[in-house]
Amino acid sequence: MRDLWNDHENLIHPSSTADYMGEDQLRTLQLQRLRAVTKHAYENQKLFRERMDAKGLTPEDIKTLEDVNLLPFTQKTDLRDTYPYGLFCVPMNEVVRLHASSGTTGKPIVVAYTEEDIEVWKEVMVRTFACAGLHHGDIIQNAYGYGLFTGGLGAHYGAEALGATVIPISGGNSERQIMVMRDFGSTAICSTPSYFLHLIEYAEEMGVDWNDIPLRAGVFGAEPWSDEMREYIEGRTGIKAYDIYGLSEIIGPGVASACSAQRGLHIFEDHFLFEIVDPVTDEPMPDGEEGELIITTLSKRAMPVMRYRTHDITSVITEKCSCGRTVRRIERIARRSDDMFIIRGVNVFPSQVEAALLKAEGTLPHYQIILTNQDGMDQMEVQVEVTDEVFSDTVRGLEELKKKIHEAITHILGIRVKLTLAEPNTIARSQGKAKRVIDQRNK
Repeated sequence: MRDLWNDHENLIHPSSTADYMGEDQLRTLQLQRLRAVTKHAYENQKLFRERMDAKGLTPEDIKTLEDVNLLPFTQKTDLRDTYPYGLFCVPMNEVVRLHASSGTTGKPIVVAYTEEDIEVWKEVMVRTFACAGLHHGDIIQNAYGYGLFTGGLGAHYGAEALGATVIPISGGNSERQIMVMRDFGSTAICSTPSYFLHLIEYAEEMGVDWNDIPLRAGVFGAEPWSDEMREYIEGRTGIKAYDIYGLSEIIGPGVASACSAQRGLHIFEDHFLFEIVDPVTDEPMPDGEEGELIITTLSKRAMPVMRYRTHDITSVITEKCSCGRTVRRIERIARRSDDMFIIRGVNVFPSQVEAALLKAEGTLPHYQIILTNQDGMDQMEVQVEVTDEVFSDTVRGLEELKKKIHEAITHILGIRVKLTLAEPNTIARSQGKAKRVIDQRNK
């Protein structure tokens, strides 16, 4: 079999061809790459080889794309258990970049890139920005964090490869963010959606009119967010808000992106083979049915990841996209299986609460869910900020809003919760990923 790793041109496709590739051509390319990456991982990654041997499999057993479900899964714990370099498939003198997770819950997850991997990453980020309508001449303010986090440098190099002007401002210092956005003429911004919500408030406190800022697009990712949140952002600022998706374990940002249709996210299938499986039985789910997203990297050389369990819940969108791209779409990822918590026997996702809150007029997109245990019974409190107008309203007005939100949450969840209406700016803001759930049940 031809060695795809030494065929650099076969790994990189201009966005004008890859996103619009014919299905037969795309599936043929995916199979070539799946067989090559399986062989590469088997020969160079001890853990993968041991699991393949335990199943009695060799790379030669992968003859069709459907055979991917023969391969063993990879879990996030595998990356932690082999910390730091146990899953690398090339010698260190071929690794040109290392990134890592924050490691707040233990050892960080370390990921590696060869020079070819960096080129692939830049290419999928160019396609990400193109999905958002960005191009040569745009001024992109990059408020993702730089450093070991993949967001900052991933967006930075992709924006430069696009031909845009990049402002590497990173996160934080909100007053300066607004000043730079206005004075430098930023036409797009990259950040977490929760941080951009903070910037919206900060700009308004500074007396800045969004009509005076040439910003037209926001490229938001690194945390789940809802369509209701997108509509709120667009309504307050007049920009178009695009959802992007990525994982450090896979490559960083650049795995999938929303387009002008703003319905779901196109996965860049020439580099990422995806499956949707039942998270309990691991059986494949038919198109249109929800399940857990599983991703195999098809062109990652330094650290290929085989059948990675993302814990993200989504489904395949079956109809063709109006933007003309032929790479398939998945529904936006608003929840994760490991974000779920159980209250009195009911499965609850933060995104369900967010959707209910933002449908109520007078609420702000800042909320927290507090979980406690009283006398052996789990309790759930939802704290949500309301506007100044609502908070200064009559007691009757506040009670009417509270009743409306209560009914919406009860309708979605099927349980009643404690609801607290908070003054504006009283719930903690985040300059990175928002912390929506505070679980105090074991304290």
